[in-house]
Amino acid sequence: MIAATLCGRGQSDRLPETDSLICRRVAEWQDLKFGFMMHWGLYAQWGVVESWSICNEPWIDRGGASYDDYKRRYQLLNRTFCPRHFDPAAMAAAARAAGMRYVVFTAKHHDGFCMFDSRETDYTTAGPECPYRHAPQPDITRAIVEAFRREGLWTGLYFSKPDWHHPDYWAPEWATPDRNVNYDPAALPDRWERYKSFVLRQVVELTHNYGHIDILWLDGGWVRPAWSINDESREWLGCCQRVQDIDMERLAAAARNENPDLIIVDRSVGGRFENYRTPERQVPDSLLPYPWETCMTMGDSWSWVPDDRYKSVRELIHLLCDVVAKGGNLLLNVGPDAEGRLPQPALQRMKAIGDWLAENGRAIYATRPLHPYCQGNKRFTQSKDGRHRYEITLTDQAPYATVRELAD
Repeated sequence: MIAATLCGRGQSDRLPETDSLICRRVAEWQDLKFGFMMHWGLYAQWGVVESWSICNEPWIDRGGASYDDYKRRYQLLNRTFCPRHFDPAAMAAAARAAGMRYVVFTAKHHDGFCMFDSRETDYTTAGPECPYRHAPQPDITRAIVEAFRREGLWTGLYFSKPDWHHPDYWAPEWATPDRNVNYDPAALPDRWERYKSFVLRQVVELTHNYGHIDILWLDGGWVRPAWSINDESREWLGCCQRVQDIDMERLAAAARNENPDLIIVDRSVGGRFENYRTPERQVPDSLLPYPWETCMTMGDSWSWVPDDRYKSVRELIHLLCDVVAKGGNLLLNVGPDAEGRLPQPALQRMKAIGDWLAENGRAIYATRPLHPYCQGNKRFTQSKDGRHRYEITLTDQAPYATVRELAD
């Protein structure tokens, strides 16, 4: 994917980004090291996995409910979404106190419900059927971006390329057998073009209506051009194996026309518009030759579920040290509940991580890997100029990791 050594001009979409402005911005992002992700939407009301319960694939468990009835009831959850305790300033302060330096918020997940005020659909927090429209600020994405920006964090917006609520993606005339578009875009090109234009307009809203956005984090990797399809992504395309090219060149140009250093993460697709990679719920065994970010849940679920099992403070501090020693960033996810509150167990862990970083952040922020990187219970980092080198010893007892600066 992106590697600083590849910066130049004239590459095709298949090759890594070469624009020096974007490459420099990615290098600045690598200095941040620790980010906060929030999966939040309609699904929090039922305490179920984000969006996926309305996808008709065999691995989805709906507790024996009829698929069609379940999907119908789920899609009506916009009529009851009203998070009365949503406090974006408190969320942003908690993230800042945790030592997090950027946020990625789910502006729209696959179910198509927009956590922002969009002109393109009424299926939003500000829409006429949503009771949250009466809130002083019904545009939740705006509230999040402004609050986190005030705390000095970079702002990133998650956006799903597939939209399971849009009639030009999941056409109501036909069944929805899996996650993919349920008609052939090649056979109905005008319909697919309408959908592409809809996606483009919503991306423009997100990248133009909220001031400077740092990261556009695109999910739904089965929506991709033919050249990018590999063995892994082919499995996502279901029984019909339809190519769903969203025209990323046009989309990226529109997103960046007032925001030229916008980092775009077209997850799993590769090429010029996946400016860094995002291994999900996993940490690579060794260094990788490109910028990367482990996106990881603090609990077992991306979205809020009752009685989620949260990783311990020890696990989370060790995870952060391991990721950073291998050259990556950690994007740690917590899902707010239906009322808009971050769970107390998550807040407690965030505070503990922040306390540790307040003492030891010199070995984390703006560092780069140092050979031998990982050795037993030790992790090694260095400042970018190589003048300061650190040994991080992972322990089982508080404070769970100790930092020692190595002598020359």
